[in-house]
Amino acid sequence: MKILDVFELAIPEVKVIRFARFPDNRGYFSEQYRFSDFETGDAVPFMRGVRFLQANESYSRAGTVRGLHFQWNPYMGKLVRTIRGHMIDVALDVRKGSPTYGKIVAHDMPVQGDEAYAEWIWLPPGFAHGFQTLTDDVELLYCHSAPFNAAFEAGLNAADPRLGIDWPLPITEISARDSRHPMLNEQFAGVQL
Repeated sequence: MKILDVFELAIPEVKVIRFARFPDNRGYFSEQYRFSDFETGDAVPFMRGVRFLQANESYSRAGTVRGLHFQWNPYMGKLVRTIRGHMIDVALDVRKGSPTYGKIVAHDMPVQGDEAYAEWIWLPPGFAHGFQTLTDDVELLYCHSAPFNAAFEAGLNAADPRLGIDWPLPITEISARDSRHPMLNEQFAGVQL
């Protein structure tokens, strides 16, 4: 995997990993993941020791919001990327005692077929994760550092205006499960992007 750049977002533990795609007249080729780059490479030392135990894929239509989900026991980190389409990825720090506790970051993740790079976003354990799809036919790939455990998974309602998320589109699709997540409690009030 040819890692081109790694940069942190406003919450330093949330990272974007940009890697090379090799386009030609047929389309493109990319090596999306190589264990040795993540385990021993100098470009992503924050990934050392992270093992991906589950991979999920989602497909969504424009305006869909999924999340904000987080898990403990076991704690789960996520490596997420857009395979097709355009989405905005959102992370909310739910780590008690963290200097960025209650803060949100967002990252725009469009994909075009002719770009010379693609991106992963790394959300370490302790972050609630969600996204909104901005185009139809959006496909995402998620790699998880822990298997899903429904007994220790929770979420916050992404439509809660107190989160301060300025979703680019009206929320047209949200699952019944996600709409039942609780609204933000007072300790997160006033969170802004």
